[in-house]
Amino acid sequence: MDRLAEKITQFVQKNAEKYRRLSEEIWNYAELAFQEEKSVKALTDLLEQEGFRITSGLAGIPTAFVAEYGSQKPVIGILGEYDALPSLSQKAGCNRREEIVPGGAGHGCGHNLLGVGAAAAAVAVKDYMQETGLSGTVAFYGCPAEENGSAKVYMSRDGIFDRLDGVFTWHPGSNNSIMGEHSLAAVSSVYRFHGRATHAAGQPHLGRSALDACELMNVGVNYLREHMIQEARVHYAYQDAGGAAPNVVQDHAALYYFIRSPKISQALELRERVDNCARGAALMTGTTVEILPTDGMCDYLPNHVLSEVLQKSFEATGAPLFDEKDREIARSFQQNYPAAEVEAKVKAYGSKFGEAYVPMFLGQPLQYVVFPLRFPTTPLFGSTDVGDVSYVAPTAWLNAACYAIGTSGHSWQLAAQGGTSVGEKGMLAAAKAIAHAAVTVLEDPSLLQKAGEEHQKTTGGVYVCAVPKDAKPHITGTI
Repeated sequence: MDRLAEKITQFVQKNAEKYRRLSEEIWNYAELAFQEEKSVKALTDLLEQEGFRITSGLAGIPTAFVAEYGSQKPVIGILGEYDALPSLSQKAGCNRREEIVPGGAGHGCGHNLLGVGAAAAAVAVKDYMQETGLSGTVAFYGCPAEENGSAKVYMSRDGIFDRLDGVFTWHPGSNNSIMGEHSLAAVSSVYRFHGRATHAAGQPHLGRSALDACELMNVGVNYLREHMIQEARVHYAYQDAGGAAPNVVQDHAALYYFIRSPKISQALELRERVDNCARGAALMTGTTVEILPTDGMCDYLPNHVLSEVLQKSFEATGAPLFDEKDREIARSFQQNYPAAEVEAKVKAYGSKFGEAYVPMFLGQPLQYVVFPLRFPTTPLFGSTDVGDVSYVAPTAWLNAACYAIGTSGHSWQLAAQGGTSVGEKGMLAAAKAIAHAAVTVLEDPSLLQKAGEEHQKTTGGVYVCAVPKDAKPHITGTI
């Protein structure tokens, strides 16, 4: 372990018990998007006690904030999240379904760990700056509503991240690696059709069915699938089916569409084609349609320079140090997963990181080494609002093992493990690596210059926000 790694490890470990308690506290709050008041207070109380300046209400969002230490350039941002998911309430450490609150929310994506681990990294950087006199600024960004609301998009649109020279973030997972994949860009819209109600048997010729318009739109989009790029994805759900009475011609109905492509420019172009399917359906049925863009996220752009820094830092500070108790916890969950799915997960390590890892982890409950850095050409088939930040400033992302191999995302099994020592050890490992990387670039600003040059080349200095300028976050959870 190098000198910096030893020092950063010391700074994180001295507060380890405090971070564990804070993670458990936020895990118990399990607050949904834009409702994370208790979680925010817990985090800001910690950061304020550590000497950070707090600015709340970023981009008009009550639960978005920044905590800063220092006042000079360069400025390094560290992103944290803390929102939960609906219907995933689950007793910590329990490997059978046992809700704490029936139908309640739970941290099925590990954001209790994410927020606290990122805050712990920021505190360690601050401690190092205090001890050594290192200049610069470390800024922890509290980012709500990643799961349903995409707060970072609105924060990016409103210039919150414009001053940053580099950004680091992380996410709990089942392996230790740097995120080298691009994610998919995503845009979404509601299509609300308006028709004319009438008796479906007595006067059908007087009716104009909004439900028919929805179904014709879906048919049009299904035919469109043959003529879009293979990497694109289009998903939909009925938001309003027009009522429960089949003998009434439905005069209202609505669809909610998600549209994904490797690049934000492609997603916006595809959305216009989907919009045309809606317009055509309205024309065919004699209805009208409101097209309401509701959300959008850029594709994630991994900055190679900062990713390589974060890789070296993770190797220096090390993967989580799991013990037999942690392995027993992980095994108790893994034994209930389909064996073929667990094996497929391990085999995927081989295709992505090297075949030598397959025999190493077959039959193992936890992944315990730092995988080598890879930049695959195949995108990650999901979307994240970190993508918008990556278009604004050079960004690198770390994944840390917090769950048993084979654990599905957005599951009660994941929520259960996020409240145990397994998740907490992954959280602390992530904090050390991010703090090490942040100090590394603060001590060597030439790395930030190279990262900035790469970012300019990759983006052309252009950030296109998919959310309209006058759109506001759906803080009430309604559309």
